[in-house]
Amino acid sequence: MSDEIIDNRARNRYELGVNGFTAHVDYVRTPGTIRFIHTIVPEQLGGRGIGSKLAQHVLDEARRNGEKAIPQCSFIAAYITKHREYQDLVPA
Repeated sequence: MSDEIIDNRARNRYELGVNGFTAHVDYVRTPGTIRFIHTIVPEQLGGRGIGSKLAQHVLDEARRNGEKAIPQCSFIAAYITKHREYQDLVPA
């Protein structure tokens, strides 16, 4: 598995390529916030922790960029619930 997650700003998504497939988290940025819209992990890549790897990366990036995270995506929302260290990124 590649460890390189890229921010494909032209497509408004973070991407991770694995074995010819691309997992991604779609987003919309506004000043000071990033809204996570959807997480896609192709069926062929399921069960390998790829979704969690993407979630951790995008949330860490939001923190580094000083952005608040709006978890519209149910996967990212569940990840934040499970990993309390990211709850401060969600606006009150």
